[in-house]
Amino acid sequence: MPSTRSVPDTHKKRHAQKSVGGNCGGRQLASSSTRYASGLSALTTDEPDPNAFARAIAAEAAEGNAGFALLFFSQSLVDAAALAQALKVHAPSLAYAGCSTAGEITPQGLEEGHALALLLPAASFSTVSTTVENLSSSSMDGITGEVVELRRLLRSRAGQERAKSVFALCFIDGLSYAEEAVTSAIHWGLDDIPLIGGSAGDDLKFETTSLISNGKVTSDSAIIVLVATEIPFHVFKTDNFIPTDEKLVVTASDPDHRIVREFNATNAAEEYAASVGTVPQALTPLSFASHPVVVKVAGEYYCRSIQRMHVDGSLSFFCAIDDGVVLSIAQPKNMVESTRAALQDAERKLGGIDMILGFDCVLRRLDARNRQVYREISELYRTNKVIGFGTYGEQYRSMHLNQTFTGIAFGERQAAE
Repeated sequence: MPSTRSVPDTHKKRHAQKSVGGNCGGRQLASSSTRYASGLSALTTDEPDPNAFARAIAAEAAEGNAGFALLFFSQSLVDAAALAQALKVHAPSLAYAGCSTAGEITPQGLEEGHALALLLPAASFSTVSTTVENLSSSSMDGITGEVVELRRLLRSRAGQERAKSVFALCFIDGLSYAEEAVTSAIHWGLDDIPLIGGSAGDDLKFETTSLISNGKVTSDSAIIVLVATEIPFHVFKTDNFIPTDEKLVVTASDPDHRIVREFNATNAAEEYAASVGTVPQALTPLSFASHPVVVKVAGEYYCRSIQRMHVDGSLSFFCAIDDGVVLSIAQPKNMVESTRAALQDAERKLGGIDMILGFDCVLRRLDARNRQVYREISELYRTNKVIGFGTYGEQYRSMHLNQTFTGIAFGERQAAE
């Protein structure tokens, strides 16, 4: 039986009937714990009680001898500062890093309004992390230097043999307008270490995201995590669009705020709407998700997704934009089949998948709803044991992307021994 269809070696699930502050209307709240063959374990909850979640994390960390935790949470469920305080009280010795989300991927599939933790056992993973604050005023050379120092620290902690197999994660404020520069700076310091990550979200409110690391809560920041492990892994990405011949040239923009005022010397919303066969008044986040625009870089196309339309017809983007950039309207292809193909390819390369840590653009989630394949995508993630979160952008090696799924698949422990 393929490992992507197998049941994790232990799977515990509990349900609690609670009504917190009268806001839950008597609905059933659920928490779950899933442990994988590699020793990784995932905790999820939709219970708005940071202390209960922190206690569960502490218990799971003790049972699995976890040395590090990755945390992803909806700000509509739990406040970042309250979660940090709860972890200080209940799990004071556990190192962790993570961020707020625009949706979550739990062992049960796509969710919203949840919190989840992925615990890394010290027996198989050595981890170091750092937080870069004040991205808007940070030196990119300084960020590269911090990554180099982080690599030295990991080598000293992990030992020579384990340090040969390393990957990097980054979590960046998705409203910082700095992801491209920061991703590039991190990549320069990594040498040949593969990098993936996701931009923090705030449930599509576009107000404030939160990053959380070892008791510190920040915005306008990035967290860099280096992980050494003997568990086999494979870093990959997938998207679902094909460029067309329909071109939009940026003729007026505000690069610092990622705003386009004109395409082809015409109001941006009007020109975009005409290109996709609608009118500006009908444009919504679903429109932007269903009709992405792409840019060609070194022979390959990358998505430059539109975040929202302003009252003056200007358009805000999730990625960097500037005058003279030539964009192509993209035609989506089958999201379910392209995602399944990427997961099957990862399984072939690893000889079996234990679980996948994934960063999935929130626009893919919106597009899946619009095309009525949301349940199919959710089931695909569930059966392939994907956990992670919905992002405001994705990082893959040296690039900041949109409307993409980036992931790291872990093989089974037996394959590493």
